[in-house]
Amino acid sequence: MAVGTPEQIAQFKKEKTVGIIGLGDMGLLYAEKFSQAGWNVVACDREEMFESLQGKYSGSAFKFVRDGHRVSRVSDFIIYSVEAAHIDQIVATYGPSSKVGAIVGGQTSCKRPEIMAFEKHLPEDIKIITVHSLHGPKVNTEGQPLVVIDHRSNDNGASLCLVDSILSCLKSKYVYLTCDEHDKITADTQAVTHAAFLSMGTAWTLSGVYPWDSNDTKWHGGLENVKINISLRIFSNKWHVYAGLAITNPQAHQQILQYARSVSELFTLCINDKKEELTERLLKAKKFVFGKHTGLLLLDDSLLADYSLGGHDPKMKSTIPNSHLSLLGIVDSWYQLGINPYDHMICSTPLFRIFLGVSEYLFLTPGLLEQTIDAGITDKSYRGIDLEFVVAARKWSSIVSFESFDMYQKEFEKVQSFFEPMFPAATKLGNEMIKTILEHARN
Repeated sequence: MAVGTPEQIAQFKKEKTVGIIGLGDMGLLYAEKFSQAGWNVVACDREEMFESLQGKYSGSAFKFVRDGHRVSRVSDFIIYSVEAAHIDQIVATYGPSSKVGAIVGGQTSCKRPEIMAFEKHLPEDIKIITVHSLHGPKVNTEGQPLVVIDHRSNDNGASLCLVDSILSCLKSKYVYLTCDEHDKITADTQAVTHAAFLSMGTAWTLSGVYPWDSNDTKWHGGLENVKINISLRIFSNKWHVYAGLAITNPQAHQQILQYARSVSELFTLCINDKKEELTERLLKAKKFVFGKHTGLLLLDDSLLADYSLGGHDPKMKSTIPNSHLSLLGIVDSWYQLGINPYDHMICSTPLFRIFLGVSEYLFLTPGLLEQTIDAGITDKSYRGIDLEFVVAARKWSSIVSFESFDMYQKEFEKVQSFFEPMFPAATKLGNEMIKTILEHARN
């Protein structure tokens, strides 16, 4: 970590200006955090929205200006917090206005297209140090992974010292990577888990099911609470956050395709009563992913029992064994792709740690995997929703393979509108659940 001394940081704050281009959720988080910490921050959003947003930001600690030219000309560290689909166009527009000798970075979840845009459009004197906070805007930044990529500085660490000093107010855990290392790790830790949650939400929408409202006890219990709360958490955010990772990262394509293939093949084994083949495949996946696991599980079912959107009695669990196709598919995907999820824990998002935790619980709790396999083979009560889940996973895989941001947005917003009435309650409950889980993991 290259954070300056308290004296250096105090001097930086007198002399340096931080620029934020794009005031979406994460851009606004950065602008507020930096300005509250005493940094001089200049920020803008889309130029055509300047008049309508002036009142909204008039009382902010940061200075709100008309466009990225006004940000770029005065800022010593400029962060592009924009949609991945538009990064090249926006850098082409504002990059040439960058202050001489400035440092430029971005917040996109896939760094290769971002770096290519910087190299293509920025003047040669501009340094490139880019960042990625591995969490959403509603998560406390303290203790969360923060990737820093020093791609082009060549000044014996002076620029990195300034960037690290600015970021230090987030109180995050710095992880220094290259562009390609970052993209491989984010694909490994996010692509499959996002595909699972997106597919769950789509399956419930296609079935017209609000699982928390159902009197059917199949949706009761801690693991079901995780699925419901985290799926709604994703759909309460903006679609481009997930589209950027899935579509612009080639390694994510392979993983999302494998997830669709895994859930399809596992479901086919279930409906064809091939219990022995299903068991053999899942035990191989268990050995590969969890074979070296020691110590306590990341979480357990009882820890999550209180977090039901439907207000169910925490003591009430499902009396129907669940096929847990979404979880089986994640672990099978890791096995098929040769990914060890524990290799990247230092860069893991809160959602990844939660889903790894419930996967651990399913595969390592004595007798639970066997019960799940039996349910998948013999119990038809989940067949309908599992079929919709398979269809949904294949749909998301197709959208990503077509590299269509328009299709991604339409599908995402269709599901989003179905669940929208529950977002305020889901966000509040989800925040409490994540806090409990992360505290449990630290203890």
